Formats: sequence, C-alpha cells, structure tokens
Amino acid sequence: MAWPGKVTLTDTALYFEAVGLLGPKDAMRFDLTRYGLRVEKAKVGPLGSDLFDSAVSVSSGLESETWLLEFVDLGGELRRDVWQAFISEVIASHKFIREYGPRESDPSIFHVYSAHKGKERAVISAINSIARLQALQFMRKLLDDPIKLVPFSYLQNAPYGDVVCQTLAVSYWGGPLVTKFTETVEPSVEGAKHTDQIYESSNHRFDIDGSVYLQKWMRSPSWASSASIVFWKNSSTKDGVILSKTLVVGGLTLVERAAATCKEKSQAVEKTQATIDAAVVKGIPSNIDLFKELLLPLSITVKNFEKLKRWEEPPLTVSFLVFAYTIIFRNMLSYVFPMLLMVLAAGMLTVKGLKEQGRLGRSFGRVTIRDQPPSNTIQKIIAVKDAMRDVENYLQNLNITLLKIRTIFLSGQPQITTEVALVLLSSATILLIVPFKYILAFLLFDLFTRELEFRREMVTRFITILKERWDTIPAAPVIVLPFESEESKATDERGETAEQAIKKKLDQWQE
Repeated sequence: MAWPGKVTLTDTALYFEAVGLLGPKDAMRFDLTRYGLRVEKAKVGPLGSDLFDSAVSVSSGLESETWLLEFVDLGGELRRDVWQAFISEVIASHKFIREYGPRESDPSIFHVYSAHKGKERAVISAINSIARLQALQFMRKLLDDPIKLVPFSYLQNAPYGDVVCQTLAVSYWGGPLVTKFTETVEPSVEGAKHTDQIYESSNHRFDIDGSVYLQKWMRSPSWASSASIVFWKNSSTKDGVILSKTLVVGGLTLVERAAATCKEKSQAVEKTQATIDAAVVKGIPSNIDLFKELLLPLSITVKNFEKLKRWEEPPLTVSFLVFAYTIIFRNMLSYVFPMLLMVLAAGMLTVKGLKEQGRLGRSFGRVTIRDQPPSNTIQKIIAVKDAMRDVENYLQNLNITLLKIRTIFLSGQPQITTEVALVLLSSATILLIVPFKYILAFLLFDLFTRELEFRREMVTRFITILKERWDTIPAAPVIVLPFESEESKATDERGETAEQAIKKKLDQWQE
C-alpha cells in the first residue's frame, strides 16, 4: 500500500519513516552492505497500474525484501534519477570494498601503513561524490545522466572500469611496509629470503611512490584480465616529479592514467551508440524501406545472376560457365573461398585509401531513403494493422511448412515418408560413389538449362508434380489447451482428489 514518509540514506543503510496519524512510527531499515542488491527504475500508479515513471526499486533478490520508493517531481524524473544514483553509489562502494579490499579479519592490513583506513577512504570518496551530485541537483546544473557523476556506480559498466577500480584500490589500501613478515612465495624459498627480496620477486602491485598493495588482497578476477596485465606492466614508467601517489608534477598518477583511458574508451562507445541511435528509424514502412535499401547490393547480385540463368546475354553466360567449369575440373574449388576473402579484403582497403584521400566524397556510405507521406492517427493504425496481418500470414505459412515436415519425418503419411526416405538414401549413395566435382558440374548444368526451350516444359511438369505432392501432405495435428490460472489448477487438483475419494468409497461398498 502506498504511504508517504521520509527517506534517509546513510553510508550503510536506507531508512524509511512513515508518516503516522497518531505520531511518529518506527523507522524501517534496508541494509545496503549486503551482496546481490539491485537498484532499478520502476513505474508506479494507483491500484498497481504502471502510469508514472518516478519510482526506484531496491531489492535483494527476494520479493519480501523489495522497497519501491516513489520520488514525486512534477518537473520530470530528475529527482528519481538522482536518488537512484545516490543509492547505487552506496551499494557499489560496498561491492568495491568486498571485491578489491582486504578482509577485515586479515592481519596483513597492519603490515602496510594506513591500510586499515582504506575502507574509510573508499566510503568517504562515495560520500563526496554523492555530495557533489546533490549540489549540482540543487543548482539545477545536471546536464547528463546522474550515474556518470558517481564513480563506483559508473565504473561497474564502463569500459576499462575494472582497471580504474584496481588503481583506486592501490591508492586506498596501498602504503609502505611497516612490519617485516615472511610470506610464502615458493615452497623452496620459504624462510630463506629477506622480506624485501620476497616483495621484489612476488606479484604485488606497486604505486608510483612505491606503496605496496599485497597480492593476497587481489581476489577479484579482473586482475587476471589482459587489460589489467598490460596496464600494470607499463605502470612503472615515471613521468614528472612525484610528490605523493596522488600528486605528480608534470605527469599523471596511476588513477589519472587509467581514468584517461577509460574516458577515451567511453567516448568511443558513446559515439558508436550515437550512430546506432541516429540510424533507428521510427515507423514500420520506413523500416521496411531501410531494409530494402540495405539489401540493395544483394538484390542487384541476384538479378544479375538471374539474367545469366535466362541467357539474356549469351556471351556473358558462356564466359561464366567456362570459368566455373574450369575451376571445377582443375580441382581449384579449395581456392575459391580464400580468393573471395582476399578480394573482399583488397576491396575494403581500396575503399579505405580512397576515402582517406577524399575521392569518395562526404556523402559516401550514407543510406538515403524517402520519408513516408504525412498521415493521421487512423492511417497509422491501419498501416500497423496491415503490417501485422502480413507478419501473421508469413508465420502461418512458415508453421504449416514446419508441420508438414514434421508429418514427413514422424510418418504421418507412410507413403510420402517412404518416398522421401528413398530419395535421401539415393542421394547419399550417389554422393558416396560419384566424385563431388561431377555432381557439382551436373547441378550447374541443370541450373543453367532450366530456362532453355528443350528443358522448360520438363522442368515445369516436374515442379507441378512436386507441388501436387506437397499439397497432399497433411499438417501435424495441433492441440490448443485452454488457459489455466493458479486458482483453476488448485480447483482441478481438489476435484481429482474428490473423485479419487468417491471411487475408493464405491470400491469399498462393492467389496
């Protein structure tokens, strides 16, 4: 039941205090430090309807632990989006701490200077980002998605975001060693090396100022990714004057390097998505026109091949057949596919070079279609109805074809099943006995002689026979069961139980 109240967000939980008619009520608490929490946008409305897109759903995977919070904002969805970013950042910060930070019971935290304050630094960073976002909200200066302004939430789905999280972890928990302790690197060297030598030969992570982030803290699978390995392999290069791990004069810190790469990759992804959004055409007729325009090269190729089949230009058809039979009988079929790939690659490189030289023009590569004439709502509804009817007819024909094939394979009509099985066995025998190049040559001869006068009548008669045989194949029977809800199922189960009880009583009475 919808009820007004006050929402309070802390660094560990979400509180809701319902407005009471007779006084304040106890606050409800939702723990945000647990694993597997989800924050999603949701629609709400009276009587369970989805009318207003102004709510946030916070769930832990169980229906009993789901909060649906509506943030009323008559000016749009800004308030809801900002609160979603707030809650997401708190959840993402604790996920970051679990994934990249050491366990709280790990004694090695006290072997690295100020590593025990790493969790506090991560939480303070999340709080600062939430405060900045809240300030921008009050100033009405939010020009982008609020999620992009809170780092932990954004890095979860950003390209190269794992590496940025790793550099943040090294910055938060890394520090100089304050205690000498022996860590087993290899069984053969246990207790035989000095601590400094062990750290030099081990796979720990080091910041630009020499701060150590222990290998045993690297529990996240992202440390084994190729991007992470390449980044940390090149992290030892030092540019500028290093004052601390967060301040470099004339250079960049590790976090800044990773963030710059993440920014470049994110911009590339956004540009790609912008081209996709710009290519999205609204309206079924416009999408059909765009589909036809994209298939234009394929349709032109099919039309030209049909001209070759019909011998409209005999010299070209003869040249094509001579070329095809030369490839077949010279045993060059194995080279056809590689040659096609080479020609395709050469064509792509040629177009690339011409485009770089500016010889193809600025409009090269654009797809141009005509806009549909203006129409009112009734015409649009009729157009959608006609399109859906065409789709329905296509699906019906496709289902009938599949049902007939099912009838053939499951012996719904034994005579046709026998004929098809004999044809398949004969084809398999021919493929085993006759070399494939002769079969391919025969198929090519058959394909290019169907339209000629001496075979046209025979081919027409053969196609007519096949069509008649296909029309005589019945479709497999389809049974449509009535819809059953949970209540009807329960009623049927109770009915069956009652019938079984009555039958049992009758059996006892007869005995």
